[in-house]
Amino acid sequence: MEIDLQIDEVINKINKKGYRIVVIQLPDGLKPYATNICREIEAKTNAIVFIWMGSNFGGCDIPIWLEKYNIDALFHFGHTRFIKKE
Repeated sequence: MEIDLQIDEVINKINKKGYRIVVIQLPDGLKPYATNICREIEAKTNAIVFIWMGSNFGGCDIPIWLEKYNIDALFHFGHTRFIKKE
């Protein structure tokens, strides 16, 4: 089974918006891919990528502590797609 995580979309968004610090959040089943995703994003952007390794029970389980730090974006993989209107 091939998984399309749409990493190119993430990379394009990071480059377009000029994000410098981002966090990726994945459900447990995708966490084995986390370092590869991180490396690919960092190789194709100027961003520093952190991997959220805490719990992830779906799109409603967003780490609220991110607001306390200078995180430009959170990219959530593996669940229902949410689009923030800007």
